[in-house]
Amino acid sequence: MSSSELKKPSLAIDCEQVSRVLINFIRTEVRKVGFERVVLGLSGGIDSSLSAALAVRALGRENVLGVFMPYESSNPSSLADARLLAEYLGLRSQLCEITPMVKPYLEANPGMDQLRRGNVMARMRMIVLYDISAAERALVLGTSNKTEYLLGYSTLWGDMACALNPLGDLYKNHVRQLSRFLEIPAPILQKKPSADLWEGQTDEDEFGFTYDDADQLLYLLIDRRFLPEEVERLGYDRRLIDILVRKVRTTQYKRHLPLIAKLSQRTINRDFRYPRDWGL
Repeated sequence: MSSSELKKPSLAIDCEQVSRVLINFIRTEVRKVGFERVVLGLSGGIDSSLSAALAVRALGRENVLGVFMPYESSNPSSLADARLLAEYLGLRSQLCEITPMVKPYLEANPGMDQLRRGNVMARMRMIVLYDISAAERALVLGTSNKTEYLLGYSTLWGDMACALNPLGDLYKNHVRQLSRFLEIPAPILQKKPSADLWEGQTDEDEFGFTYDDADQLLYLLIDRRFLPEEVERLGYDRRLIDILVRKVRTTQYKRHLPLIAKLSQRTINRDFRYPRDWGL
């Protein structure tokens, strides 16, 4: 890649090939451990919609269960878009309001800030999903993308929890490309990304920068392994570079299983470490 191309690197992907790889990933990894079904939360956003679309193609619509889990403050349009997606894909769906479970805890702790309240909602949704997955004998399918993982913009043991995640190596830019390729409904493609944890919230307002800017810089810093100084020399804003580097470094703990103190010859996740399981 030339220096002029690096100043604004293309993040274009071969959507047909990528979708084929991810569909095969879901089908192989689910069946390898003796399952046929997946369950996932449908928020009405583009990430969960793309995960669902890939899962339907991998396993068949009858083997994908989408769960709607609104809180009383959730934007009604989120539930409407989630229902639209479920109807569009023809997958099974289930509504489970989390308000009766979350509200008593929030009322008992009135001093909680928005971050804590959002984490409680995210973790309650994952309790619901894992319980339904046990009832359905299904695996929980993840919906977080690479940008969110790298920035730590997800809740540990909340929306980060899953058995497998087809989107974890796709930047938000890639998610948008693939979603257009798989013809996700327009209202979902066009809406601003939001965790919908409070009225008017959007991801980019919280960040203070756009996903497009973050994706380009993260691609150079992580995938191309450029140093911050090298990225700055390409003409990028040093302040934003430093913000992203700091976010990646300070949230590294969220991308690991808990560290275990080493005492034996083969310590889990240190020496006893396998990227894949053995299957059945």
